[in-house]
Amino acid sequence: MPKELRVFTGTSHVDLAREVAVCLGINLGDATVARFSDGEITVRLNENVRGSDAFVIQPTCMPVNDSLMELLLIVDALKRASAGRITAVIPYYGYARQDRKVQPRVPISAKMVADLVTAVGTNRILTVDLHAGQIQGFFNIPVDNLYAAPVLLEYVKSKYDLDNLVIVSPDAGGVERARSFAKRLKCSIAIIDKRREKANECEIMNVIGDVSGRETLLLDDMVDTAGTMVQAAAALKGKGAKRVSAACTHAVLSGAAVERINKSVIEEMIVTNTIPLDSKKQMCSKLSVLSIASLLGEAVKRINEESSISSLFV
Repeated sequence: MPKELRVFTGTSHVDLAREVAVCLGINLGDATVARFSDGEITVRLNENVRGSDAFVIQPTCMPVNDSLMELLLIVDALKRASAGRITAVIPYYGYARQDRKVQPRVPISAKMVADLVTAVGTNRILTVDLHAGQIQGFFNIPVDNLYAAPVLLEYVKSKYDLDNLVIVSPDAGGVERARSFAKRLKCSIAIIDKRREKANECEIMNVIGDVSGRETLLLDDMVDTAGTMVQAAAALKGKGAKRVSAACTHAVLSGAAVERINKSVIEEMIVTNTIPLDSKKQMCSKLSVLSIASLLGEAVKRINEESSISSLFV
């Protein structure tokens, strides 16, 4: 018999949490997340959660540290209120790019955040498209790393001419992702080889693969400043691509990213709502935002019922 299911959220993405709750046919948990005048965060659960199966939906997106602190405090409140099991649902895992030492005397921040989330009493993690899959090993609790590919694939199948489509990896590190995506669409792939021939010279984008006269779709797990994506799109257009679009799971879109996309040759930027995008959508008409609420909702339902979620992995 499944435990009573409860879904809570902080302030970072209430809309997504509400969508997930609707998919599950329940109301969002009653919790107050507020701030004192000095910026301290305060959390209060306004309902009984003793013995329940609690899920906290909270992407650690901008403002990253506030979002993370809210998550930690909500989990701690649930633990002290005797929740039966606590699952942190983190659609976007902040600090994921700091997953290793790239120079001396720097922290491995993704590991430290994993330690924090575990230390407060989290029993399980549910996340989407981790920037580096090995981050799962930073946790000593179960981690389910879902992929947004089913959501993106469904959209691409309905909107694009698959017979003339080429899936493009914007760098060598994303080749496996592009290959997997192209295999399911029965499309060919291309790769952007980015290199700097000499010090202080601009990077040169070489296109490996035939894109002339073809529709192209640049695929990545996240877009932050959009610099690489925009340069890659220009390179594809320079090689005769008929149309250049882009797709990613996490649309961080920091700094001048929206302005760059608006001015670029990219005709459509397909993203998911792992990060709230209301203001960015208003500024960029090229954004097509797909919801992952049903994917998360199904995963939450299966975890609560102690059933397999392996079929959700593509």
